[in-house]
Amino acid sequence: MYMVSGNMNEGESARMSSHESQAAGRATLTHFDRAGRARMVDVGEKPETERVAVASGRVRMAGETIELIRTGRAAKGDVLAVAQVAAVMGAKKTADLIPMCHPLMLTQIDVAFEMGQDEVRIEATVATRGRTGVEMEALTAVATAALTIYDMLKAVDRGMSIEEIRLESKVGGRSGRWSRDTETTATVPAIDAN
Repeated sequence: MYMVSGNMNEGESARMSSHESQAAGRATLTHFDRAGRARMVDVGEKPETERVAVASGRVRMAGETIELIRTGRAAKGDVLAVAQVAAVMGAKKTADLIPMCHPLMLTQIDVAFEMGQDEVRIEATVATRGRTGVEMEALTAVATAALTIYDMLKAVDRGMSIEEIRLESKVGGRSGRWSRDTETTATVPAIDAN
């Protein structure tokens, strides 16, 4: 059983389901050599393919704070415009932030925001044609946008929370397609992907 500590309510524990742990158990951790030392994976022999990843996350906040965004009254300026630029910059700088990520020539970075009553939902789509995927770039774009939203509004709402930053889907490469759904958390091999 896998236990996760963090902001659990009154002693609750998060547990990895047996399905998730089995899927994780079949995976090979490629960023470690046989001695257990971290290494950057050699992708030189892999074929170049189109690769796309979509990630999402949300920033929860007070309704009054959402209204500042909607009405353009945030003291630091246009919150979502600045967060969009930050997301693009974050995706482009992923290899500088995550030690084992390869620097990639990104061909697309698209960031969308959706405002609810007490949250801003963020979705980033990142694409490249290359030898390794762009999952980390999409996740970094979302995280950077969320942190920027927090920074732009922290003077009025320090209780905001950044939540559920996660990969939604990826396409390309040897492992093919993967999508977050209720059926599976495993990666579908390319030969089975449509």
